[in-house]
Amino acid sequence: MRKAALHNLGCKVNAYESDAMQQLLEKAGYEIVPFREKADVYIVNTCSVTNIADRKSRQMLHRAKSQNPDAVVVAAGCYAQSAAGELKKDLSVDLIIGNNKKGELVSILDQYFLKREKAGEHLIDIGGTREYEPLHIDRTAGHTRAFIKVQDGCNQFCSYCIIPYTRGRVRSRRPEDVEEEVRLLAAAGYQEIVLTGIHLSSYGMDFSEKNGLLRLIERLHPIEGIRRIRLGSLEPGIITEEFAFALAGLSKICPHFHLSLQSGCDEILKRMNRHYTAAGYEERCRLLRKAFDNPAITTDVIAGFPGETEEEFARTKAFLEAIHFYEMHIFKYSRRSGTRAASMPDQIPEPVKTRRGEELLRLEKKMSLEYRLRFVGKPQQVLLEEETRIEGRPCLVGHTREYVKVAVLKTEGDPLCRPNVITEVVPKQMLTEEILF
Repeated sequence: MRKAALHNLGCKVNAYESDAMQQLLEKAGYEIVPFREKADVYIVNTCSVTNIADRKSRQMLHRAKSQNPDAVVVAAGCYAQSAAGELKKDLSVDLIIGNNKKGELVSILDQYFLKREKAGEHLIDIGGTREYEPLHIDRTAGHTRAFIKVQDGCNQFCSYCIIPYTRGRVRSRRPEDVEEEVRLLAAAGYQEIVLTGIHLSSYGMDFSEKNGLLRLIERLHPIEGIRRIRLGSLEPGIITEEFAFALAGLSKICPHFHLSLQSGCDEILKRMNRHYTAAGYEERCRLLRKAFDNPAITTDVIAGFPGETEEEFARTKAFLEAIHFYEMHIFKYSRRSGTRAASMPDQIPEPVKTRRGEELLRLEKKMSLEYRLRFVGKPQQVLLEEETRIEGRPCLVGHTREYVKVAVLKTEGDPLCRPNVITEVVPKQMLTEEILF
C-alpha cells in the first residue's frame, strides 16, 4: 500500500479540494499519513494569491522532496497553474497538476508510476474552459463545520489580483449536485455548512439564473440535520433589499457577512477596478443591519495600494470606523507580477505600508472587542467544536451564529457538553480579547 501526504495552502476552496483529493486517494487504496512523515507521494495544493504564497508553495514542495528524495512530489493548484514553466525546471517537482485537473489525480499518478515521466505537466487553458470540475467530499478535515465549494473562477479582474488567471472564468456547480453533497454531510452529522467559492456572489450567472445564490440557499435550507448555513466572502453588489430580507426570513442563515471592501476611498477603489463606491458599500451594510439584529460584518482591507496618499489612507481609516466592522483582515499591498497594479506608478515604500497596516490592525482590535462585548450577558446559541484547556481548566470552545468565539467549562456527564452539540449559554465576561466565557 502506497502512502500519501497532503499539504494545503491558501483559501477555503483549496481546503475543500484538498479534502476531495485525499478522499480520491483513500478510495484508490492509498494510506494517508501526516505531511511531516515519510510518504511515497506528497501533494502540495499550492496558492498564488501573493508572491509570498508563491514562495511558501515552493518551500513546501522542496520540504517534501527533502523528506523522501524517492517520493513523487505533486504541485497542484494555483501556483502550479501560473508557474508551470518554473516548476518543470524544479528538481523537487515530479508532477504538475493545474486547476480543473485535480479530479484526475489518481489516474495521473497511475500513469506516472507506469512511465516515470519527470515533471509531467497536466494543465488546461483555464481561461478558456466553462466546465465546473466535479469534485466531491463525504466529510471534511473539521468535525462540526463543512465547507462546500459551489463555484469556481472570477470575471472581475481587480487590478491587484492574479486569481482570474489561475482559476479562469466563473463556473457554477449544479444545484442538485450541491444538494446531494449537503445531504450526505448532514447524514454524517455535520450541523453547519459554509458555502464557498472563488467569487461566490457570481454563483449561477453562467446558468443565466437571476439570484442564483439565493435560489441555491433556499434549496438547501430545508435539508434535515443542517441547522446553520454560513456564507463565504460576498461582493457588496449582491446585497440588495430583496436579498437581505430573503436571507433574514431563513432561520438557518447565520447573521455573519464577509463583504469584501479593500479600500474606503473611491479613487483607490477605481484604481483597483472594484465595481462600487464607498457610499454604495455603506448602503449595503445599512441594508444588512436593517434586515438582521446586530449582524457580524467582516471585511478585507489593503493598506498601501499604489498611489495611496496619506489623505486617502485617512479617508479609508475613517470609513472603517464609521462602518464599525466585527473583524477586518488587513493586508499590506503585495506587488504581484502579472497584474496591472504591479506596473502602476507611485508604489508605496514598505515602511509606509507597514505603518498603515499596523494602524488598521490596532483599529481592528478595538472594534472587534467592542462588538464581542455586546454579547456578554445575553443568551447565545453556540456550536461546540473542540475541547481544550484555558487557564488550566477543561473547556469546550465553539462559535455563535455571528462567529463569536465562546468557551464553556466542561461538565462531565452533561450530554450537551461535548463537540458537535449546539447549546445555549450566557457569556458572563471576556476571557481573553477574543473569547467570551
